[in-house]
Amino acid sequence: MKKIQFLKPLINFVLIGLSILSISRFLLFLFFRSRVVETQNYGYIFPIGLRMDLIVLCYLLFLPVALIILLPDSFLKRIQGFFTVYFILFLSILLFMEMSTLDFIKEYDTRPNNLFIDYLIYPQEVVGTLVKSYLASILITMIVLAGFIYALIRYRKPLFGIQPTVYKTKLFLFPIVAFFVFFGARSSLTSKRPINASDAVFSTDHLTNSLGLNSFYTVGFALYSMKNEKNAEKMYGKMDYAEAISRVKKYMNVKPEDFSNDSIPLLHTQKADSIITRPYNVVIILEESLGAEYVGSLGGLPLTPEFDKLTKEGTLFTNLYSTGTRSVRGIEAVVTGFLPSPSESVVKLNNSQKDFYTIASLLKQKGYDTSFIYGGKANFDNMGSFFNGNGFDTIIDEDDYDSGKSAFHGTWGWSDEDVMAKANNYYKGLGSKPFVSLVFSSSNHEPFEYPEGRIKPYDKAKNTVDNAMKYADYSIGQFFKMAKKESYYKNTIFLIIADHNTRTYGNHLVPINKFHIPALLIAPDVEKGAKYDKLCSQIDIQPTLLGKTGMDVKTPMPGRNLFKLPDAAQGRAIMQFNDINAFRVGNEVIIMQPHKTPLQFHVEKDTVFTPEKLNNDLAKDALAHIITAFYLYNQQKYKLQ
Repeated sequence: MKKIQFLKPLINFVLIGLSILSISRFLLFLFFRSRVVETQNYGYIFPIGLRMDLIVLCYLLFLPVALIILLPDSFLKRIQGFFTVYFILFLSILLFMEMSTLDFIKEYDTRPNNLFIDYLIYPQEVVGTLVKSYLASILITMIVLAGFIYALIRYRKPLFGIQPTVYKTKLFLFPIVAFFVFFGARSSLTSKRPINASDAVFSTDHLTNSLGLNSFYTVGFALYSMKNEKNAEKMYGKMDYAEAISRVKKYMNVKPEDFSNDSIPLLHTQKADSIITRPYNVVIILEESLGAEYVGSLGGLPLTPEFDKLTKEGTLFTNLYSTGTRSVRGIEAVVTGFLPSPSESVVKLNNSQKDFYTIASLLKQKGYDTSFIYGGKANFDNMGSFFNGNGFDTIIDEDDYDSGKSAFHGTWGWSDEDVMAKANNYYKGLGSKPFVSLVFSSSNHEPFEYPEGRIKPYDKAKNTVDNAMKYADYSIGQFFKMAKKESYYKNTIFLIIADHNTRTYGNHLVPINKFHIPALLIAPDVEKGAKYDKLCSQIDIQPTLLGKTGMDVKTPMPGRNLFKLPDAAQGRAIMQFNDINAFRVGNEVIIMQPHKTPLQFHVEKDTVFTPEKLNNDLAKDALAHIITAFYLYNQQKYKLQ
């Protein structure tokens, strides 16, 4: 045994690492047991987990193994401190990631991923949210982590001390040790590619699948995968671009002669529902996290009395689905009409920071004033840069409010009623000039802060999602009370629409019911008290709105004017959930996962999924929409002429 004592620091590192990851997985299993046990063979999460944990630990062993075996003992003693720091650092990171996992899963229904890193670049908002919503978890994590690090430092010599060994013995054993570390990291000798996250998929419940991973791996894999995020072909499969575009066009309800520019494949003329001399203004109120489950008029909780009253003044879309689970994805769908993809939203991608189509860039050409009005920092999620480069001339954010006259300032900026008042005052000041404006709410974002005395709380505790939703609805009501007194009101189209739901979770690969959101269109030429009940997507709403502006326009949007859709046409929705894409036509859903054959399900009530034989043509249509988004973005062909 003395001959292999030099391996003791490496073995201890692996054993401690496995203990952290295995205990964490078991505790997470207990916490989510009622859901996990619904999956057949749920016990697979443990052997799969052991395999994935060994992969991570073996990758982390590459450097210390090479140094400990190949360098002589005399030199290793000089760098003993490096090994101590290396082992303690990565074990502490493993522990920290696992202790952060429970709260992350509660919020996003999956282990930490690229979002875990993305939000670190917005410390003011994120730290404020964490302190107010997860203070107890933070304190427990800090205490446990500090105790863990203290124990490792105290026992660093017996755990990670370099053991003197005959150099020839180390060289002799090097090939054997290197083989096991390489095999452990690759976890296969027969597969052409190393094992990755897709190999942990054994069920249709993405949360159960993610428990078979560990959070250090999921964050690391997300960062590594960023190089592929812009290449949907590597994730889902290739398709000839001409075929992909042709398949997308057949869903657009546009006549062939209305496509006007071969170099911009989807650019087409959209005819107005009726032509008027003075086209209407456009106000889009994008509501943070307003899922259908919170909307009384959609059968949800009784939290939206103001919105529900307004449904009598316009058309309510009752069967509408968001394209994603984040605000930037909602902005992408509502403001640009762009197809969702496994890449980051175009709001944050390089090729879309200028000359990318938005409703502002379109109507700016028609002489409209263009504005974005928000209560927080416009630089959050790169919104300010994207809007500034794509047609929004006026950006009003947190620094543009009068603190002496405003109602409330919270973690995410000024309250919704402050934002609505600012918007109304801005529109009044434009006089007769036509305008298009995006107003973005934030009060119904965790930690759910709002001013006192505005609403009768739904929950006894104040800062809850239900109470915040009710306050956000109150602010909508206040805006319309103000707007109806102004001259611009009678000449304006108003769209109230959610960006996404609060939490998107469920025991399916894509929890479709959590993508259900409201949209309400109020305009002089829109039927009052009507409901549009056919399945539709967030990307369909802007084309539908533009049809009511009173003028013909040219756009590259693949969405459809729902009011002009033939009765026989089936509804369609597209949803991106992490790296999984759902393409729904009627009640048939194609689920596309990276590096896997598509799956097809028949869906009832958004929650009952029945597996079906794959319709290859429908699967090609699903792939076509992803490939088209990839092509249009990379070739910079999603723009105006």
